Amino acid sequence: MSPTFRSLTIRNYRLYFGAAVISNIGTWMQRVAQDWLVLQLTGSASALGVTVALQFLPFLLFGPWGGIAADRYSKRRLLAITQSTMGALALMLGVLVVTGAVQAWHVYVLAFLLGTVTAFDNPARQTFVSEIVGPERLPNAVALNSASFNLARLAGPAMAGVLIAAVGTGPVFLLNALSFVATLTALSKMRSAELAPAPPQPRGKGQLTAAVRYIARRPPLLLTVVTVFFIGTFGLNFQLTMALFAKQVFDRGADAFGLLSSALAIGTLAGALAAARRGRPRIRLVVGAGVAFGALEVLCGLMPSYWTFLAMLIPTGFAAMTFITAANSTMQLGATAAMRGRVMAIYMMVFLGGTPIGAPIIGALAQAVGPRWSLLGGGSISLIATVVIAYVIARRRGLAIRPRARRPYVALRPVADRLDIASTG
Repeated sequence: MSPTFRSLTIRNYRLYFGAAVISNIGTWMQRVAQDWLVLQLTGSASALGVTVALQFLPFLLFGPWGGIAADRYSKRRLLAITQSTMGALALMLGVLVVTGAVQAWHVYVLAFLLGTVTAFDNPARQTFVSEIVGPERLPNAVALNSASFNLARLAGPAMAGVLIAAVGTGPVFLLNALSFVATLTALSKMRSAELAPAPPQPRGKGQLTAAVRYIARRPPLLLTVVTVFFIGTFGLNFQLTMALFAKQVFDRGADAFGLLSSALAIGTLAGALAAARRGRPRIRLVVGAGVAFGALEVLCGLMPSYWTFLAMLIPTGFAAMTFITAANSTMQLGATAAMRGRVMAIYMMVFLGGTPIGAPIIGALAQAVGPRWSLLGGGSISLIATVVIAYVIARRRGLAIRPRARRPYVALRPVADRLDIASTG
C-alpha cells in the first residue's frame, strides 16, 4: 500500500476512517445550513459572528476538563456518549426548522450546547487515534483524519447548497443527525484486543497546571500553541467570511456559498494528502505554513470577482491544512501518553477557543467597513504574529528554526528537551 495510506492497513482505523467521512459530511452540511439559517433569520453579519462565537466559547470554558476526561476515562466510551449527544442536538434543530418554530435564539442555544459537547469530544477523538494506530503511524493517521475531514468539506457544503436551494435548511440538520449512526456503529465494531489504551490517570490536584507547565517548558510546543492561537482566532474564520463574501460581496445564493466551501476543501484535502506522505514534522514547517497561510488570506481579500476568489481559496486551503496537520502532529508527538489528553485539550482550547474572541471582531469589522477587511485583517494578523512569535521564542528559548550549515533537517526539540521527554517515558 502507498505510504500515504499506510494507517488504513489497520482494521480498526479503517472502520474509524470510513465512519468519519460519513459523519464529517453531515457536520459540514450542518455548518453551511446553520450559517445560512442565521443569515435568513437575522440578515446580520454580527449575528453570524455571535453564533460562531457561541459554538466555540465552550472550548475556552470546558476544554481543559475535556482533556482531563480523555486522560481519565475510556476514550471509546466517552466518544460514544459525545457522538450520541451531538446527533440528538442536530435532530432538535432540524425539527425546529421543519416545523417552522425556529428562532434565532434557538440557534444560539443549540450552537452553545453543541460546542460544549464538542469540547469533550475533541480531546478524546484526537488522542483515540494514537490508541488505534500507535506512535509510528500517528503522523500519517493525523493527516488521513484531516483528509477525511476535508473530503467531507469538499462534498458536504456542495450537497448542503443543493439541498437548501431545493428543500430548505431543516432536512440538512436531520441528515446530519442520521450521519452519527455511522460513528456509533464503527465504535461498537472495533476489536478491543487491537487497541492500545493509555493507562487511566488517577484523580489529583494540579493536573491542568502540570499540563500548562509541560507545554511552557518545551519551546516547540509553546511556539505551536501561541501561533495556533493567533491563526485560529483571527485567520481561520472562513465559516464566517465565505458566507459574507457569497451573500454581500458577490450577491450569490446558497449554492454559490457551498461551492466556495468546496473550493477551500480541494486545497485542504490536497494539503492533508501531502502531509500524509511526510514523516515527523519539523517546527519550521509549522512556521512556514503559518506565514504562507497569512499571505494567501490577504490575497483572497483582494480578489476582484467571485471566480478569482474561489480559485485563490484552493492554495489558501492547502497552506491552512499544512499548518494544522503539522501543528497537531507536533503537539501529539511532543507529549507523553500520560499527558497527551490534557496537552491536546489545551491545544484545542487555544485553537478553537480563540474563535469566540475573533469571530465577533471579524464580524463587526465586516459589518463596519465591508467583508473584504475580514480577510485582509485576519490574514495580516496571522502573518505578522507567526513571524514575531517564531523570532521571540527562537531568540529567548534557543529553538532552531532555520536549517543550520551542513544540516538538512532541524530537530523538533533541543537536546535538553529530548532528554527531558525520554526521562518521563
